Amino acid sequence: MITVVDYGMGNIRSVVKAVELYTKEVEVSSDPQSLSRSKGVIMPGDGAFAMAMENLETMGWIEPLREYIANDGFFFGICLGYQLLFDSSEEFGASNGLSVVPGNVVKFPENELKVPHMGWNNVSFKKNNIFMEGIEDESHFYFIHSFHPKVTDDSYVIGTAHYGMEFPCIVGKGNFIATQFHPEKSHKRGLKIIENFVQKVMQK
Repeated sequence: MITVVDYGMGNIRSVVKAVELYTKEVEVSSDPQSLSRSKGVIMPGDGAFAMAMENLETMGWIEPLREYIANDGFFFGICLGYQLLFDSSEEFGASNGLSVVPGNVVKFPENELKVPHMGWNNVSFKKNNIFMEGIEDESHFYFIHSFHPKVTDDSYVIGTAHYGMEFPCIVGKGNFIATQFHPEKSHKRGLKIIENFVQKVMQK
């Protein structure tokens, strides 16, 4: 079973529908104990970092998620679910994250570029990854975000994009991956990432 984490942040139905293209073994759960029976976990999300962390803590997700990823479980973070993996965010003041990936989330500088960064952008792959198989370097994906991470350990960086500066937009290691962009909204190439994830999970 693939569990989609429901912690009250954003519409998760589009992610579930994308997963259902490749397997019907998917459930939405607000119960952290569901991780014990999950072959794979997806954590999407939209909204404010601090509120998301508060929800995760209140619902009891923080330590189970950290343990699941640390034990090399199949995990996919999307958008806010990507940013929450870092140590902290400066959004609305400093807030601690899950500290899975070393680094801090900061806001794009407001200069000649519009913030949020919204729309299609190409992604440069920095290394091979099992979840990126069959996807061409410099493929385009759909972004909408005002904050980006500064990663302090480049070994986690799988792909980067450029919006006034280069920033990491895919991170991962082992069986976990996370993307700043929305694969479920990125048509063929985004769905290929989800398909790859589902296939790896179901081979477990």
